[in-house]
Amino acid sequence: MKTRIKICCISSVEEAKMAIRHGADALGLVGKMPSGPGPIADELIAEIAKTIHPPIASFLLTSEQSSTAIIDHIKRTGVNTIQIVDELTAGTYQHIKNELPHIKIVQVIHVTGKESIEQALEIQQHIDAILLDSGNPKAAVKTLGGTGNIHNWSISRELVKAVNVPVFLAGGLHAGNVGEAIETVQPFAVDICSGVRTNGKLDRNKLDDFIKTVHSSFR
Repeated sequence: MKTRIKICCISSVEEAKMAIRHGADALGLVGKMPSGPGPIADELIAEIAKTIHPPIASFLLTSEQSSTAIIDHIKRTGVNTIQIVDELTAGTYQHIKNELPHIKIVQVIHVTGKESIEQALEIQQHIDAILLDSGNPKAAVKTLGGTGNIHNWSISRELVKAVNVPVFLAGGLHAGNVGEAIETVQPFAVDICSGVRTNGKLDRNKLDDFIKTVHSSFR
């Protein structure tokens, strides 16, 4: 089966077009974050989202932690998928679905240990997909993605086997290791930010190498 590809930290209409041209299935647009690469203004996210058409998914990465604030963030940006990068602490996933039934909900789990599997099992019935990353929401300054660090793929593999929803794998991926990542974890999709960039800009050659490697690696 083909592993889907999400290119994250898209910062312009031109980058969006380049990623789609090279074969991306989804694009990530990063809202305001406490740390990490790629955040852009909501106005720019909305401008880019307008140029992303089905079947390509437009992901808004939000650090909001209440369903009301998340709903407002989606409405400001016009995306079709919400990637919640921190824990939902106020309101419910159902509130988001009731208000915006067309929106797909992807919850990020930062893989720190076996407890991540329990977390995934608890939330899977409320969401459309899980994204595994290597941040640390409990740090003094939270890291909620874009770390460029790899986490323990053996835990990720267990998690993929345990849940019934699609799982995206992120964290330190690049053309040199994504084949092994796919073979080890067997994710529905892989997600990349810094691994296809040079000096912060989307790099055509790295993008091409990464996507070709993913397409030649089968789950």
